[in-house]
Amino acid sequence: MNSDDDALLAQQIAYYRAGAAEYDRPYAQRDDLQRLLAMVDDLPVGGDVLELACGTGQWTSLLAARAHAVTAVDASLEALTIARARTASSNVQFLLADVFDWRPTQRYDTVFFAFWLSHVPPTRLPAFWDAVSAMLAPGGKAVFVDDGPAAAAGEEGIAAEPVPTVLRRLDDGSQYRIVKVFHDAPTLTGALAALGWAAHIQVVDGHVVGMAEPPPQWLDPPPSPLAPG
Repeated sequence: MNSDDDALLAQQIAYYRAGAAEYDRPYAQRDDLQRLLAMVDDLPVGGDVLELACGTGQWTSLLAARAHAVTAVDASLEALTIARARTASSNVQFLLADVFDWRPTQRYDTVFFAFWLSHVPPTRLPAFWDAVSAMLAPGGKAVFVDDGPAAAAGEEGIAAEPVPTVLRRLDDGSQYRIVKVFHDAPTLTGALAALGWAAHIQVVDGHVVGMAEPPPQWLDPPPSPLAPG
């Protein structure tokens, strides 16, 4: 991958590690996020669930209530510490790993990610969706929630960057550049179709909420087991 992506993604991980204690603030302050959380019961989540970029675990317990088991992965040790403390469900396993490098040793019925897709650089989207395909069991689905284009008004974008980038500030005054791509439903649906996915994406309170089924060729043979990276 290119060095621009690598440097930006390293700073993105640093931001979520340093800001883990501040991450939950919007969930406590915004009714739209509470409504999104309440939608989990309406999403096609079940069986063995893989949650990518689980953060502080806002969604993890909700997924666990609908799942046989949940594997929740994140690159921030600080965020995972909060997630473990808030998650009482016995069917959840937390793993510290970079989502871009880690590969599971099993397939899942559901791969779920909330507010993660917008942090994937556009050049890495095909490889990311290929990886998700390989993580899914036959008949499995990817389910996701993220910011839509309206959220761009609340961000401080950085122009002339090779990757869509915003500037985030923490309470201590530190600043971080992170990837932020504001996907709109029709464009994202078309991009997934071009990769062979069948996607249904709706807009809820300005957020994109989607379900996608992978290309048929990914259903067999099963992937070779790989050790977590």
